[in-house]
Amino acid sequence: MHASQGKSAGLGLALASAFAFGGSGVAAKPLIEAGLDPLHVVWLRVTGAALVMLPVAWRHRTLLRRKPALLAGFGLLAVAGVQAFYFASISRIPVGVALLVEYLAPALVLGWVRFVQRRPVTRAAAVGVVLAVGGLACVVEVWAGLSFDALGLLLALGAACCQVGYFVLSDQGSSGEDAADPLGVIAYGLLIGAAVLTVVARPWGMDWSLLAGSADMGGTEVPAALLLGWIVLIATVVAYVTGVVSVRRLSPQVAGVVACLEAVIATVLAWVLLREHLSAPQILGGAVVLIGAFIAQSSAPKAPKEPTGPKGPSRPVAGESAGATDLPDADGKLSAGRTAP
Repeated sequence: MHASQGKSAGLGLALASAFAFGGSGVAAKPLIEAGLDPLHVVWLRVTGAALVMLPVAWRHRTLLRRKPALLAGFGLLAVAGVQAFYFASISRIPVGVALLVEYLAPALVLGWVRFVQRRPVTRAAAVGVVLAVGGLACVVEVWAGLSFDALGLLLALGAACCQVGYFVLSDQGSSGEDAADPLGVIAYGLLIGAAVLTVVARPWGMDWSLLAGSADMGGTEVPAALLLGWIVLIATVVAYVTGVVSVRRLSPQVAGVVACLEAVIATVLAWVLLREHLSAPQILGGAVVLIGAFIAQSSAPKAPKEPTGPKGPSRPVAGESAGATDLPDADGKLSAGRTAP
């Protein structure tokens, strides 16, 4: 009974996390169109969330000594890289398209697992990759001569590549007796990401007066401060925390699959609130991308055959997988989808 209630609560939290992450682009795009540079919006988001998470960072301050490389990589790739590329991409292409391109990350992670780590992957996972790539071709309408901004698509692909680094780092930090607490990694990732973005974005040159005004959201004027508050508190802090709690109640695989709804939520919100309509082939392609991501994330890799002999079976490989094929505990706890948007 208690287990069933815990799973129900976990599912609700995973859905809340997907909704919170999915709403980030919809809230950020009006600010960008109002005149804020995409990098400045990213800096405001990451810095605001880092300040909120300061108590958590203090609680896990020993991580600075134990896992400096993991924290630096997480801050650079999973926080600064993913969000900077994503926000830059949505300044040029629709929110839904940018997020669907970013969902090529599971396919890219499988490539890392197969060709870099030289670990086997299942045939179903390979099919998922093919579906995701084919669906993406429909989303960007390649038959129309790349009708979307090519630079915008490259920026979205950059976000996907940074997300690969996020998956790989999460896998490395999840095993062993000295495994890093995911909440601490999130907190320090935000702090390091804020420090890096301060140098890159140079917020002292930002037009701060824009935050006192309003931004157009699909024909409706919305206070810029309200949109920023949503991005910082809901789309970042609440999204990460609910993701962490949900995976503690669910398996990482289930939470990762639920996170696929993030792209659907972002597309629907952009359609309703920003009037960004997609064509029928794009909608179909988006569905195929999500199906491919679902298959890639939920397909466990092939287990190596264990030799038998007087010494017994060989030592099992640490973890069941890497990346999106079967997300490790720390990866699921850190993101329940991750993405950053």
